[in-house]
Amino acid sequence: MIDFERVYDISVALGTESTVWPGDPPYSRELLSSIAAGGGWDLSLVTMTAHTGTHVDTPRHILADGARLDDYTPRDFILPAVVIEVGEVDVVAPEAVVAADVPPGGAVLFKTPNSTTGRIAAGAFYDDGVALSVGAARACLDAGAKLVGIDYFSADVAESGNFPVHRLLMGAGVLILETINLRDVPAGAYTLICLPLRLSGAEASPVRAVLLA
Repeated sequence: MIDFERVYDISVALGTESTVWPGDPPYSRELLSSIAAGGGWDLSLVTMTAHTGTHVDTPRHILADGARLDDYTPRDFILPAVVIEVGEVDVVAPEAVVAADVPPGGAVLFKTPNSTTGRIAAGAFYDDGVALSVGAARACLDAGAKLVGIDYFSADVAESGNFPVHRLLMGAGVLILETINLRDVPAGAYTLICLPLRLSGAEASPVRAVLLA
């Protein structure tokens, strides 16, 4: 018997709640065969980037010599986690991390107004969402985090240019989980499961991310 009381699905629904970074091809699902149209089965063709919806980035996304999905085991995506709620801020500050009980070798997930207002699951891109400051990313590293998650399309602010948060975290081998929806999740300690698809050579993958309490 698995010992947990609650399962929180923190993934956005592809095709209804998800969107893509401007310029990326949109998610699509086409029925190649349909029972309703007289076919013997339903068969879907899905088109999307590896960064569509709730997804995990490996260092290879930004760094030419960074680790890819192949370099990780399933255990790397099953971690003790803490959800930190930051309230009404423009960017996550390092103080939010310093005040939290971060599990060493675990995950830090940030709940911001992107989740509490419902914007992250509204199916539309916005460039004024709450993301991480470089200071907050550094505080995550200092706390020994192996994965950092944010309820925005990017760990960096949309107009960051050279993606300094990505570079800082990924330079230390830290995974980044993006576009999570923490609206219904109270702050506190959990177990995170965010298994990627087994995509050979890939730098990222969509995931079905859940928190166990």
